Amino acid sequence: MCRDERERPNEPNQEISVKNAELKSRKDAATPRGVGVMCDFYAARAENAELWDIEGRRVIDFAAGIAVCNTGHRHPKIVEAVRAQLDQFTHTAYQIVPYASYVELAEKINQRAPGDYPKKTAFFTTGAEAVENAIKIARAATGRPGVIAFTGAFHGRTMMGMALTGKVAPYKLNFGPFPADVFHAPFPNPLHGVTTADSLKAIEHLFKADIDPKRVAAIIFEPVQGEGGFYPAPAEFVRALRKLCNEHGILLIADEVQTGFARTGKLFAMHHYDVVPDLMTMAKSLAGGLPLSGVVGRADLMDAAAPGGLGGTYAGNPLAVAAAHAVLSIIDEEKLCERAVELGDRLKGRLSALQAEVPQMADVRGPGGMVAVEFCKPGTSEPDADFTKRVQTRALERGLLLLVCGVYSNVIRFLFPLTIQDAVFDEALAILEDALKETVGVAA
Repeated sequence: MCRDERERPNEPNQEISVKNAELKSRKDAATPRGVGVMCDFYAARAENAELWDIEGRRVIDFAAGIAVCNTGHRHPKIVEAVRAQLDQFTHTAYQIVPYASYVELAEKINQRAPGDYPKKTAFFTTGAEAVENAIKIARAATGRPGVIAFTGAFHGRTMMGMALTGKVAPYKLNFGPFPADVFHAPFPNPLHGVTTADSLKAIEHLFKADIDPKRVAAIIFEPVQGEGGFYPAPAEFVRALRKLCNEHGILLIADEVQTGFARTGKLFAMHHYDVVPDLMTMAKSLAGGLPLSGVVGRADLMDAAAPGGLGGTYAGNPLAVAAAHAVLSIIDEEKLCERAVELGDRLKGRLSALQAEVPQMADVRGPGGMVAVEFCKPGTSEPDADFTKRVQTRALERGLLLLVCGVYSNVIRFLFPLTIQDAVFDEALAILEDALKETVGVAA
């Protein structure tokens, strides 16, 4: 039975022993400000695309834990799979005592990742770990140190992740120096005047001014930039990167941490392109809420690191691996790739119909269910972060949780669970429309 056919759960009727305001005060005293927290309420329960706070307030979740819950909160098949694994064992450290489920999951990823070459997969814990290990593999395989990333990119909060990330605030502030031999080129962004030709010219300039291409191990990019603003990589740009890498012996790494597992209407976003990467990172919705990430790539490259060079104490945790097996089954059985396209088209259609009434709406974009709307001051391409924040705030006041992204914080990204019930989705779109119209009225 698909999620859409189930009855929506009743709102929890539990005695409230603590208030949001009290917990916020305790949070401020007990945890550092560097762990930024967006909401002023605290979760008590979640189901599919809805969550309730400790005071019983219901919110429709269009954040999904930052694209982690493509299969919704607490999908019954994921809960069942994790419970079954709990009855077996919870941890051995795969590199000490291995287990079949890890191997079986690697086989599934190898089969389903883009590319018809032999592949291997290694599992880790976080998206940043996956990126770090992809760079390690690329350097081990090529014997080269250099890496090229792009402006607007987000690749994690570790030192290498921050070095690769193309957004300073808040991720890089006061944390340098960063690892050397990391260079950035502008990512194509037609709305802000950056063409594919501009990006490629900038890479050629790096080869002339900053690093010999023979010293570059990899070029890493997101098929659709996540934190950077949901900008899809143009097909001609990806083809050109592949050609450039082939020409200079550079590896092409696709960072699919946010784009993977049906979000864009394909299992992986790279399935939208007619070229394939050498290595690919994944995380977020891989395990439906449990911490699991991975790197998949050409078998010869994946074997470049010496035994013991890859891994981690919690890497490929058996509970998360069990959840990941369930996630892949759910995507197939509930046709979530098709569902992503359907829901994304409905959202983009609703937003596009409002553009005449919302002059700040400069662009509506994104493949499948990876949709964003960008706000600029009317008649210009000047980002309007204040308007964006007001829309987000008004929506949340009415019970819809939205995320802001983009280098200028002027983009709202929509990361609803792909299992969301139609009635809840329609309710969310009505809230969004009201929030947009009300914010326009205030701005006017």
